[in-house]
Amino acid sequence: MKLLRRIFPHPHLSFLLTLVWVLLANAPSLNSLVFGLLLGIIIPFITQPYWPDRPVLRNWPMVVEYMIVVLWDIVVANVTVARIILFKRDADRQPNWISIPLELRTPEAITVLAGTITMTPGTVSCDLSAQGHCLLVHCLDAPDPGAVRDQIKQRYERRLKEIFE
Repeated sequence: MKLLRRIFPHPHLSFLLTLVWVLLANAPSLNSLVFGLLLGIIIPFITQPYWPDRPVLRNWPMVVEYMIVVLWDIVVANVTVARIILFKRDADRQPNWISIPLELRTPEAITVLAGTITMTPGTVSCDLSAQGHCLLVHCLDAPDPGAVRDQIKQRYERRLKEIFE
């Protein structure tokens, strides 16, 4: 078991790196699987000193649910942004800066939240307060900033809190 832990210091990261490499190869083959596995062993081994306290994912079913919600929101946001760009006049758009108070405290959870917001078309996370208690988000069109804030807290932050904390 100790030898296995030395070879795979971060087994989930190793699996994810291997999977991503095989998917990026665009044609699954033994070569891409072997190279992905090598990347999955080498990268976590090299980065191991920078991860003294690995995050613990406490609720795996919630991880799957979170990924499904984010993928759905990305698809819906793409359609919404296309509709805004194509059919809404510039004068009718209401871009806004929204400050989102955070209940999350772990850096990994805050990073996932900021990345999720940025991956969703129409929003981008721009800044995190010095204490990490507030995230600044820019929205392409947000006539009701409070509703956007509440939606982010309900759809993403609540789930991330269950996953990481």
